[in-house]
Amino acid sequence: MTSVNVQLLSDAATEVRRTPPAHAVTGAEAVARLVRPKSVAIIGASAKPESIAQNVMLGLKNNHFPGPIYLVGRSKTPINGMPVLASADLLPEGVDLAVLTLPAAGVRDAIAACARRKVGAAMVFAAGFAESGLEDIQGELARIALDGGVAICGPNCIGYTNNVEGLTVHMRLAKQARRLSSGSPPGIAFVGQSGGIIGHMQRAAEARDLPVSYVISTGNEAGLDLADYLEFLVEDPMTRVIVLYAEQIRRPAQFLAACRSARAAGKPVMLLHPGRSAKAQIAAQSHTGAMVGNHGVMLTFMTDAGVLVVETMDEMMDVSELLSRYPEPSGKGPAVITASGAFIALINDFAESLGLEFPILTQETLDEIQKNLPAFGVAANPLDTTAGLAPGSIPKLVRALLADPNVGSLFVSYSIYTAARMEEFAEGMSGSSKAAFVVTLGDTAEPAKDMMEVVKQGPFMFGRSSDRALRAIARYTAYGKLLAQPQASAPPRPFTGLPTLGQGIQPEWVGKELIAMAGIRVPDGSLSRDEENAVRTAERIGYPCVMKAQSAVLTHKTEAGGVILGVSNETALRQAWRTLQDNVARAQPGLVLDGVLVETMAPRGLELMVGAKRDPAWGPILLLGLGGIWVEALGDVRLLPATATENVIVEELMKLRTARLLTGFRGAPPVDLAAVIRAAQAVGRLMVTMPSVVEIDINPLVVYPEGQGATALDVLIVAQ
Repeated sequence: MTSVNVQLLSDAATEVRRTPPAHAVTGAEAVARLVRPKSVAIIGASAKPESIAQNVMLGLKNNHFPGPIYLVGRSKTPINGMPVLASADLLPEGVDLAVLTLPAAGVRDAIAACARRKVGAAMVFAAGFAESGLEDIQGELARIALDGGVAICGPNCIGYTNNVEGLTVHMRLAKQARRLSSGSPPGIAFVGQSGGIIGHMQRAAEARDLPVSYVISTGNEAGLDLADYLEFLVEDPMTRVIVLYAEQIRRPAQFLAACRSARAAGKPVMLLHPGRSAKAQIAAQSHTGAMVGNHGVMLTFMTDAGVLVVETMDEMMDVSELLSRYPEPSGKGPAVITASGAFIALINDFAESLGLEFPILTQETLDEIQKNLPAFGVAANPLDTTAGLAPGSIPKLVRALLADPNVGSLFVSYSIYTAARMEEFAEGMSGSSKAAFVVTLGDTAEPAKDMMEVVKQGPFMFGRSSDRALRAIARYTAYGKLLAQPQASAPPRPFTGLPTLGQGIQPEWVGKELIAMAGIRVPDGSLSRDEENAVRTAERIGYPCVMKAQSAVLTHKTEAGGVILGVSNETALRQAWRTLQDNVARAQPGLVLDGVLVETMAPRGLELMVGAKRDPAWGPILLLGLGGIWVEALGDVRLLPATATENVIVEELMKLRTARLLTGFRGAPPVDLAAVIRAAQAVGRLMVTMPSVVEIDINPLVVYPEGQGATALDVLIVAQ
């Protein structure tokens, strides 16, 4: 691949999971023992007030934990009226959850004892493992737990809150869980590798009075990882929306499978994942020991699996609430109501930067709106209601907009100061299932208390920032479009009759033979092993022709003088043959060529690049962009899954900064997009069905005007 494609290192290239013992529970069942324990042991019990052990005990007490609680510690006397065991080896066999309130130095031996007593799960609060650069110590801890069948949460975690059964096991919080009632709607589950971010999510959700099923801090994930928690939450009937914070996806294949299961179950999965910048990658490594891979690769696979990836904590919370209230997002854009013509100009600019389109209203809707506006008002989207509305008009306008089949949601940005005006908006929204977001302008000006009482009962989201609200709506709408996209119906079939590849870089002629058999057009010609054969090939294909020296180790043919263009006749060809041999001998003495590739000169066209690379854990991924030297000079590329559908390929091509070159620019005709799609899908099919291929680079793929196809002028293939 070209250097613009950052090395696609896997987050999990070095992760190894051995087979656990027969008595061990794994996946969703292991998470259930962690968050729904019937018995708990606290290892490192202490009578010291406000100690972590005391917080855990108080959390169990405040939540009326009904099962047996065992204490293990150094105290010779009871703690909180409970006896204290001198060693974890004295625990009864089969305790569901052991909570380790020990410093890092004591964790290894405690986990080994838990393994001997067949403890199901262990929560390790202690820091000082991989996040501190001590990967070997954490790795040993993980091996002991795995071999002993103990599912670890952590280390370097802060605990969890289970609002379904009503339980808090947390190093800082001992409060009573906000138990969901039997009639409560399913809630949001927050799971993440950062205790601080998870705490922010929990506090924000509680302040918004959102139903929350679980809040789980996973820490360094020496045992249980996000794939395990996700499997559990997909099966949990009291979870509607799953929100994840991840710095590392340790088992991409299993995680993506769980994401697809969530999609099939109708449960939105949202992810906040740092690592877009080099500094963010370094910060993540120091935080949880994460080996952060290429963020673009992660994003591509997540999107393909139906995951909504957000970029900020504000988006995370706002879209969480939208999905909680309205779990079936529409891919159609919002209708907008305001009372400011200036705001309409501003919001149009902002929406364009977000890639958010405001739908065109039907004529029926426009007619209904016009009836309820003053004579000088104009029915449109965005809609300026003006300052001259007749009483009772707002509910009618809102109902008309929400009833429009082209509208997916409603966004209100209004100077609302009274409860009566807010009630008008609420009245118009009543009975609609479409998402609605109401923003009261005025920045931090304190709203009226009676108006806020209406807000608490209103059928809408509420905020104070139009910019923040519109970002959330844009994400929500894009997610609806994502879920509406058709998915690949079946795995691609292998090509038949393909040549067997050796290991390493393949010479160009072998690469062209392979892609030609996959249906990608290459220039007419063949490999010539002697001068006379080259002459015969040129006579067959016609002059002018191009001659290229061929060897797997001659990766930079042009720099070595191994490419000669525009060979016009036999005399020129014979001279070119000798020149090629001399140039290569000077550049790489002793190199024996496979031969010389003699091909017809292809006409000029638009040069694109179609590439693919196999990530060791995420799998194969496609890369499309402007070709030739421009792919490196501009870095204008798009990443796609290898199984991308035709619609996805076109959509990504149109996101290139240079997309205008594809559709006709300065008098040039539109290019043959169908040929580009066929080439991209053929490369993806090769990557999926030929595990030995780790890289394919077609650069340039010269594309001609519509209906005239595309030709691969240079091909690099790497096999393992």
